[in-house]
Amino acid sequence: MANRRDSRIEPSFEGPPQARSSAGLSANEEDRVVPSNRKASAKRKPAKGKSSRVKRDRSRRGLFGVLGRLFYWCFVLAIWGGIAVAGIVVYYGAKMPAATTWSIPDRAPNIKIVSADGQLLANRGMSGGEAVGLHEMSPYIPEAVIAIEDRRFYSHFGIDPIGLSRAMVTNVLGGHFSQGGSTLTQQLAKNLFLTPDRTLERKVQEVLLALWLEHKHTKDQILEMYLNRVYFGSGAYGVEAASRRYFGKSARDVTLSEAALLAGLLKAPSRLSPARDPKAAEERSQLVLAAMRDEGKISAKELTSAMSAPATRAPSYWTGSENYVADTIMEELPDLIGDVRGDIVIDSTVDLNLQKLAEQSIRRLIDDSGKKLNVTQGALVSIDDSGAVRAMVGGYDYSTSQFDRASEARRQPGSAFKPFVYMAALEAGRTPDSVRNDAPIKIGNWTPDNYGGKYFGKVTLATALAKSLNSVAAQLTMEVGPNAVVEAAHRMGIQSDLIANTSIALGTSEVTPLELTSAYVPFANGGYKPDIHFIRRVTTTEGKVLYDSSGGSAPRVVKPEIVGMMNSMMTGTVEIGTARKAAFAWPSAGKTGTSQNSRDAWFVGYTANLTTGVWFGNDDGSPMKKVTGGALPAQAWHEFMVAAHEGVPVRPLPGTWKSTPADTIVPDEIPSANNAPPAPVPSVSVGQQAPQARPAAPVAQAPAPVRAARPAQTVDADGLSMPEDDGATASIKHPVPPGNVGGPRKKRQTSILDLLGG
Repeated sequence: MANRRDSRIEPSFEGPPQARSSAGLSANEEDRVVPSNRKASAKRKPAKGKSSRVKRDRSRRGLFGVLGRLFYWCFVLAIWGGIAVAGIVVYYGAKMPAATTWSIPDRAPNIKIVSADGQLLANRGMSGGEAVGLHEMSPYIPEAVIAIEDRRFYSHFGIDPIGLSRAMVTNVLGGHFSQGGSTLTQQLAKNLFLTPDRTLERKVQEVLLALWLEHKHTKDQILEMYLNRVYFGSGAYGVEAASRRYFGKSARDVTLSEAALLAGLLKAPSRLSPARDPKAAEERSQLVLAAMRDEGKISAKELTSAMSAPATRAPSYWTGSENYVADTIMEELPDLIGDVRGDIVIDSTVDLNLQKLAEQSIRRLIDDSGKKLNVTQGALVSIDDSGAVRAMVGGYDYSTSQFDRASEARRQPGSAFKPFVYMAALEAGRTPDSVRNDAPIKIGNWTPDNYGGKYFGKVTLATALAKSLNSVAAQLTMEVGPNAVVEAAHRMGIQSDLIANTSIALGTSEVTPLELTSAYVPFANGGYKPDIHFIRRVTTTEGKVLYDSSGGSAPRVVKPEIVGMMNSMMTGTVEIGTARKAAFAWPSAGKTGTSQNSRDAWFVGYTANLTTGVWFGNDDGSPMKKVTGGALPAQAWHEFMVAAHEGVPVRPLPGTWKSTPADTIVPDEIPSANNAPPAPVPSVSVGQQAPQARPAAPVAQAPAPVRAARPAQTVDADGLSMPEDDGATASIKHPVPPGNVGGPRKKRQTSILDLLGG
């Protein structure tokens, strides 16, 4: 073993001999090397553990160093970012006016129009609804809006950092803009002062204005301003306009489910409008209800009830005929008070109950008979003796057509214009008992045929008007002159230009239903022409009177005796003439009218209480199918007037006229063109008489005293002069045409329509 050890160690020993014996001992390799290995091994073990600790320490120091450096640089960036933001705020803030000059802009004025009994007719103006106080509106509305739009509204200072951060995270994670971090205060600031542009400048200004609003106003004031100005879709600004737009009720009466629907619209008013997408609006309202429950605004029971009974939307908006009245009022308003600078209330003359009755009558008749008779439109106007318009329907459906056929559409009135012809004749000296020969005539190239080609021979003027005989009306126009007829019509209230020719006797000049009806009012009130008006009073919301219709004294335009004779004659139209369908329990009178080919059908009638005119036809002027004034118009008039006079004490028509006994009636003296002695009215035998024709009133054969014709006279008409007999306005120099003018008449079979139409 020694040899093996020596052989192993010895070669590895090197060095001089002195080194080997320096200690006085002989040292072998084992003595040096083996202990040395043990020591090294012992030393290496603790060095390895220490190295691990050092590495861990270094790792920790590296991690904290990175975090520290990250924190440091974030802090530095935050400082510089804050400086940059402050610079941007200062920059854009400097571009704004001084805060001392900021003020809340006036809300667009609302014009509230109410009926004669205080019911709301319409709201007009940019907002479309009046401002409602927070304490006045349904409490569900502010609760629903806060729950879905800004649940920390009462705790933030105008800006909600939590909500803004949440929105930013949601938008970043979603990869698109899905949530906004604006508070209600910021939204109000944007609506009040800024444009909807999405720019950095606008956002900075929005924040500054929101802070200013929070400083100047309470939370309730901010919320009230917001709810009265925010857009709810479909042209509705503010909760009042939206409530009426979607539910047909005031914001004061909104239910929980309805409030949820309104609050849900604020996210996207146009897209979520129930008028556009009812399903989307309802789904959104369910989310609002859930948010209200989460916030503790409603109980579980209220949530279940609202979920099971969703909001009931009004079938349509601005469809009522009262909107025709509102439009007319808006046109007249500037002339009465000038520019509207604040919320006002207009007390109208319209009775909303009568308005609804009129609308229902027009629509029902068109629904029942429109397709069969080719009738698509109708209009009705009703005016009391003082000139106050009590109802006005301008068409079948306002929502589909806002064109007002009552006040804007000029149509031929047909025979409804004849009362002015007869009035001019009476003022020229004729009486209801004056006799004319109803026979075929020809005036130049014009042949005014009677309806159905039926002629009656010798008839009184009362009978001729009751049966609407065209031949007699044309004769009277020739006698008094077309100018006299035009003057009489204008004096009574017709405003449209009238062509002074003979055919005016048959209503060939166009007029509106409103002006034609107003021209009949003097017959109903005893001869006075009142100012036709829709507005009684205009006040501010504080009660200050801006306009008051004093009424004033209406001038007399027709003498009492003429009124009495005209009422006596037109009563026959309802009792025995073409408007028998219009008769009801009150003394009434009026005149039917039908233009050529039944393009227009009219009936204008009156009692001592109301004057009402009705028109039916088509906008394109296409003919109806045998519709006359005694048909649909008379039926609508009857329905409306019966309801309008329910419970009203009966009054007789003004004026009196006692017809001359039949055995004393003689023809009027009609001077001939060459001043020859008076010629008798052409006899029945002149011309060819239809077999069924017969005199409507007996004519005396024995001689009797002749009653001299009474020319028109100038009288005191309460400030309005009556026409003088100057030979132009009340001329009787034209001879009555003989009965055979125009040649023989063609015979035809009598139909049921002939009997109904007279």
